[in-house]
Amino acid sequence: MGTNIVSKGISVLDRLDSIDWKILAALQENARIPNVELADRISLSPSPCLARVKALERDGFVSRYVTLLDPAAVGLGVNIFVQVRLDRQIGSCLSAFEKAVAARPEVMECYLMTGTSDYLLRIVVPDLEAYQRLLTDFVAKIPGVGNIQSSVSLKQVKNKTALPLPEERPISDED
Repeated sequence: MGTNIVSKGISVLDRLDSIDWKILAALQENARIPNVELADRISLSPSPCLARVKALERDGFVSRYVTLLDPAAVGLGVNIFVQVRLDRQIGSCLSAFEKAVAARPEVMECYLMTGTSDYLLRIVVPDLEAYQRLLTDFVAKIPGVGNIQSSVSLKQVKNKTALPLPEERPISDED
């Protein structure tokens, strides 16, 4: 769902004020924050605060709420980045590849890329043996896959889920 939709010359992003940005930042930090605490943090009463949260959800700024697990704690401590090049970059091959990887829970992220590879995947598995099985039994067997390059992550230096939001939306020269 795209949120930067222009309607009557006004983008959706231009409708957000500093309070909306503060709400989004607080929700990124803690999605389970009680409404009363959120309202207090942004200096708003609870009822209007909840109305703003609901509007942000309805307008697509908040796409979902999740719980982030520690991968190592649940036995999934190996991160592998996989570059995939297809034999042909036509719509049907791209769609078939995307559908195949979307069905696999080990594939955490998949990006269509520019450059030397067509796709970049982030795969999480318990160990290298599990990755080898996934690679040989699944990835290499997807029709149209021409080349696969894997890089095993040795250490996660930074992992962030919160987007870098502005404190307050800058006002353009046209305002």
